[in-house]
Amino acid sequence: MGARGVVGRVGLHRLHMGGGDGGTARTVKSGVHHRTAQISKPVQLRTALGSDFVGKERECKTNSLETDSPSSALSDRRPTTPGKKRLLLTLSVLLSFLAGLPFLLKSTEIYRSPLPYASLSSLPRSDPPSVPCRFHALFLRPADPDLADRLALSISDELRRRRRRSADHPFGCCGGDFAVSVTVDSRGSCVGSGAAPACLWSCGAVDPAEFAGRDDEAVDELLDSALNGGRGECSGTICCGGGGGGTVYSVVVVQGEEGDERQARVVVGKHRHAWMVGRIDEEDAVSMIGKIFAKYFMNGGVENGGGKEEFMPVGSDGSVVLSFSLLNADPNDWVYDWEFQKIGENMLAPVAEALAPIANISIESQVLYHTPKSSNSLWDDKLDSWILSIGDLPFFVNSNEWHLDTSISATGRSKVLQFVVYVPSARECPLYLQLPDGKASKTNAFISPMWGGVVVWNPPQCSSDSQKMHTARNRISAQDLQKILEVFVGQLRLLFGVNSSHKESGISKFIASEKGFTEWELDVLYRHHACSNILSCLTTLESLSNLVQSLPRMIVTDEIGKQVKLSLEAAYLAQRNASLGINDASAESSTKARALAEDAFFHPSIMSISYSSIEHYFAIYMPFFAPVCLHVLLAAIKEVKRYRRERAKYLAFLAAQAGSS
Repeated sequence: MGARGVVGRVGLHRLHMGGGDGGTARTVKSGVHHRTAQISKPVQLRTALGSDFVGKERECKTNSLETDSPSSALSDRRPTTPGKKRLLLTLSVLLSFLAGLPFLLKSTEIYRSPLPYASLSSLPRSDPPSVPCRFHALFLRPADPDLADRLALSISDELRRRRRRSADHPFGCCGGDFAVSVTVDSRGSCVGSGAAPACLWSCGAVDPAEFAGRDDEAVDELLDSALNGGRGECSGTICCGGGGGGTVYSVVVVQGEEGDERQARVVVGKHRHAWMVGRIDEEDAVSMIGKIFAKYFMNGGVENGGGKEEFMPVGSDGSVVLSFSLLNADPNDWVYDWEFQKIGENMLAPVAEALAPIANISIESQVLYHTPKSSNSLWDDKLDSWILSIGDLPFFVNSNEWHLDTSISATGRSKVLQFVVYVPSARECPLYLQLPDGKASKTNAFISPMWGGVVVWNPPQCSSDSQKMHTARNRISAQDLQKILEVFVGQLRLLFGVNSSHKESGISKFIASEKGFTEWELDVLYRHHACSNILSCLTTLESLSNLVQSLPRMIVTDEIGKQVKLSLEAAYLAQRNASLGINDASAESSTKARALAEDAFFHPSIMSISYSSIEHYFAIYMPFFAPVCLHVLLAAIKEVKRYRRERAKYLAFLAAQAGSS
């Protein structure tokens, strides 16, 4: 159809509709109404939907009101049993975590061998064990009935007075546990006082006249035979009678003849006795007997005794290495060797045997060359020799050039004592050590505490103006080597705390022993060593106990537990032997107790890094397990609550059904 026709239709339409003004107005209004109706359709839709939602909301509110009301409780009831699948699944996960907890704790468990804490706490630690000491005074003189009792009381009072004077010291570990007995032998008729005098001495065993015709060594052996013979039925040094044990120390007093104005002579033997011969009154005799008992037989020659701070040059494992070195300062001048294995070891074997209860001693030797000293010597015209003063001795040992620490016997915690024979060069020969009074030392030797000793040996061809070369290999003679070794034994005595020179105005002579130590000196060493070792053992075990209790995560192996138990047993045995007066056995057991305690404390597993504190333990595992376990636990709690709520609804439904029927 053409455009014209369209226009004509429109015009006709307008003409048809436009018959007058009123028709036109109606037509326009109807048009507006039509457009308005078209525009209002979405609004009406929204209004209809809104009214629908409002109706639904009102319906929900109405249902809610009906639910909250007692008349309508259908929402609190359910006609079916609540499902258990979710509950079982959640609880199975929680139980799997709980079941794995013991395996986790077992996998991270630290093994700790049980230690005897009760036994450790019951042992005394403040005071050393008291060793019983028994003293016997024998008077070969005419007697009256009350003389023995009076002398026994006087000697006991003298010992107590000396003990109060040295109250800060252990008094030879005897303490107050000592007993005094006195026997007066009047040519076969004996009067005794104290503990079982008949067991200590056989009357008439020695005639006073025998002291005059014998030398001191012979008298010492005579008294040893008589005293040991009197105790032959008492099992050696364990004394009979009196209900007590202990080593017996004796002093024999031989009264001089009338008119004999010679001063009394006092000799201390190499066994366990001393004797006095000459005119001496009762008071002086009691004072001298008290001095011999307290100062020598109890304390080894030290006035106030040894303290707890005394330290013997013995390793914590109870071993000592005696290393002997021959140093040739300049082998271009001369070279010296020695027969140490043939001579030295034979001389030192008795010393090592005597000290065996204290330490396991091993001996070794070596020869070194090019070993100059560190200090410089000076020429002295009066002595016609090179000298070293006392002030230069600390710089004598040349640690850079003297390679002495080559011991093959020293293992673990062994102690090495160095004994050096220094052969000076021709440029400073002869070389002597000058004493503070300006004189040359007789031994030409000195010691360094806890290190060892040095002996300066000048060769026979040594002279101040001789610079001749002596390149031939020489050997120290047997006589010179024996003298050197005697000096070394004296130095060893000093290193062990035994005085070698007793410069006492009242004592005439001390008889030396071929062992290097007399029997009474060894007893003092054994007692002090046992007391020191027992205290050290108990202190170490107490420290170990505190360490183990303070670290709950520390490894304690069975070996450590076994060492602690064996150490306690050895300590108990040492105390028992000490209380019985068996000094050598007590020292040996105490050495074993201390060695075991040290082994337990320094066990390699104690220093292991496989243990840590409880805080470190939680810091490792908590970041992983805490979040997981917390979520599982919360889910389980939530699911249990849900199940209980739904089950309550089901039970309410059953109750309602039962009530309606």
